Amino acid sequence: MIVYKGVSKTYSNITAVHDLNMEIQKGEFFGLLGPNGAGKTTIIRMTMALTPPTSGSIEIGGQKIRRDSTDIKQKFGIVPQYSNLENDLTAYENLEFHGRLYGLPKQLRRRRIDELLEFADLTSRKKDIARTFSGGMQRKLMIAKTLMHDPEIMLLDEPTVGLDATTRRKIWDFLRQLRENGLTIFMTTHYLEEAQALCERVGLIDEGNLIMLDTPEKIIQSAGQFVLDCYQNGKTTQKFFEDRESAIAAAEQTEGSFKVREANLEDAFIKLTNKDLGVRNEI
Repeated sequence: MIVYKGVSKTYSNITAVHDLNMEIQKGEFFGLLGPNGAGKTTIIRMTMALTPPTSGSIEIGGQKIRRDSTDIKQKFGIVPQYSNLENDLTAYENLEFHGRLYGLPKQLRRRRIDELLEFADLTSRKKDIARTFSGGMQRKLMIAKTLMHDPEIMLLDEPTVGLDATTRRKIWDFLRQLRENGLTIFMTTHYLEEAQALCERVGLIDEGNLIMLDTPEKIIQSAGQFVLDCYQNGKTTQKFFEDRESAIAAAEQTEGSFKVREANLEDAFIKLTNKDLGVRNEI
């Protein structure tokens, strides 16, 4: 569906993306994971033809993406990291405005608005001004707006950034419904738990380099199924093991406090990159 062939992007003397080769399948929920500043947003912008690659190519259904590829661009719906709502318009008016931009006929436009407000559980708030909505409601309205022109591919750039844990999980349920409806979803996030809960495959990216691409389960297995966290002399270290018994046996030989637990995607990322998911400025 989306194919990246040797894609690189350089700004002055900074390489934001380096020789990216990967493919996202039709109907797949794919996650691109890494810390802020790893190059995720740059990849989204190149995919949307908002900025051209310095080298390499991106293809959608066998067609190369170019700035003037209007027909290809209409296959996309994008939910950016920050709100793109018209804050002084109602929920209904936001969807109406987006439908008009895409030239949807009046009858189809009104049917889509009613369907999407119902899908997003916002029907009772359709006459309310968007700026009065909570962060979670705004995010759902942004997703509903993106679906107005019935895109084949949805691009989600950090879809739950800034939301509390409860609201984040409500958005997850909303996205799971879209996946069940067969939409191709490409999501960037630095929340590893989010990717583990939602994505069929994930790519780990760091400093513009794709360091691993597989299912969440296989990425975790590559690091080790179990982790021994050891706290000693003011520092926590981690050791990885294939089974719980080996981790427990090692713990018995460990001084200081310790904990044996199942590994997760964040553990695998830290082991593969030797760094945590600290926040840096997004490129």
